[in-house]
Amino acid sequence: MENVSEKRVVKTEETTGLGLKEIILVAILLAAGAVLKTFAGSIINFGGMKPNFIIAMYCLAIIVIKPRFRDAAIIGILAGVTCQFLPGTPGINIISELVGAIVMYLMIKLPVKFDKVDLRPTISTAVATFISGMTYLGLLYLLYFAGLNKEQPVALAVFLGIIAGTTLINTIIVTLLYVPVKLAFKK
Repeated sequence: MENVSEKRVVKTEETTGLGLKEIILVAILLAAGAVLKTFAGSIINFGGMKPNFIIAMYCLAIIVIKPRFRDAAIIGILAGVTCQFLPGTPGINIISELVGAIVMYLMIKLPVKFDKVDLRPTISTAVATFISGMTYLGLLYLLYFAGLNKEQPVALAVFLGIIAGTTLINTIIVTLLYVPVKLAFKK
């Protein structure tokens, strides 16, 4: 009797987007960011302006799941839309969070290490938050303050302070949560 064995071939299907696990993580993180923005933002308040913790959460989602460019852009748009349900300037967050998410996507591609410590969560979040904030500020000035006879340096200083503070807070949040979320996500 002849022993005939067939070669086994394992077929894998290439996914075309985020899986259910990734979508759930993004949803949970954006919801957590909205809660932080609403409640913690009541404590950290600069003349009615609050830091945006949703940025920290989409930065964390992007660095943990490492999405494709298109998916990172969608995460940014979803973050901006989430901001529309909270007090703020209508429409501007959609663009600024899209820009921030794209910057985060690009930043995580860079190999940033000090000895064996991966600095991408820290540096990427800082840069993405800052760029998102500056995009928001630029659009705000273009759409609402351009041509007004107001002393803008005070308002500009307040906005720059908020951007700097939000950058610092978001960088700390993502740096502290990156490893536990990554381990929980098992990626």
